[in-house]
Amino acid sequence: MNLQVNAQDLLPADLSMGTVMLKVGDMKTMASYYQQALGLEPLSEGLGGVYLGRGSTPLVHLAPAAGLQLPSRGEAGLFHTAFLFEDRSSLAATVATAAQYDPRRFAGSADHLVSEAFYFTDPEGNGIELYFDKPRESWQWNTGADGSREVHMDNVALPPQLYLQNHLTEASLAGQREAGAEIGHVHLQVGDTEVAEDFYVKTLGFERTAGWHSQALFVSAGGYHHHMAMNVWNSRGAGPRKDTLGLGEVVIQVPSEDEVGALAERLSSAKIGHHHTGAELRFEDPWRNQLRVAVG
Repeated sequence: MNLQVNAQDLLPADLSMGTVMLKVGDMKTMASYYQQALGLEPLSEGLGGVYLGRGSTPLVHLAPAAGLQLPSRGEAGLFHTAFLFEDRSSLAATVATAAQYDPRRFAGSADHLVSEAFYFTDPEGNGIELYFDKPRESWQWNTGADGSREVHMDNVALPPQLYLQNHLTEASLAGQREAGAEIGHVHLQVGDTEVAEDFYVKTLGFERTAGWHSQALFVSAGGYHHHMAMNVWNSRGAGPRKDTLGLGEVVIQVPSEDEVGALAERLSSAKIGHHHTGAELRFEDPWRNQLRVAVG
């Protein structure tokens, strides 16, 4: 299904992904993993948990939720949080520390043609992608008969040891915690990709950038390969989420309150419940994944 969105209903091209909140059962173990394996630093801490990031940029919010259970493999929720690095040597440094911290948590790697990615799983089963973007001018786009465009992505072998051999340096290891990183995209498990497309493209205003046999959907703003993705590989037919450990909230950052207000109007027109404070907007997708769009 190819859904067309009016230009005035699109999310802004300079949108960015903000902090991902995870509901955590074992705060000590999880905080240690994100700090020691991924090289994140505590930026603030309180009763609501700890914010971890690089420099002054918070990337992950670990929120205590000791009474909740782990979700089952087939439930909707988080597939992975993707951390984007500025260069290959910075990526290699974090891949190396994550692999050294606990090699069992390494889940694979791939050259996606638009990016180079390495996959891990945290101690409570949340997926993690560590990646570097290739130059945009090297990305290939296919144009359909209806004028729609899809970016060409693939899964090409990316041997981890060879990558570290070519890109890991003593300087990148020593400066790991000072090197920049951001949330590049968030990938969700959902019950149906057509329902996801109707919500994330037609209603929210993302642009579809790729799809795969009704099994996966990739969406973005401003011609990025994807800011968000949804798949049914483990979760086809999944209904609304229970309150479990795992994904708590995804934050999407926009430049001004005008974009927040425009989205609030679209949600109202679509009869989707939301809470609008002016500077931010809180709502949930069809699987009860919590989303917050805020000025940032």
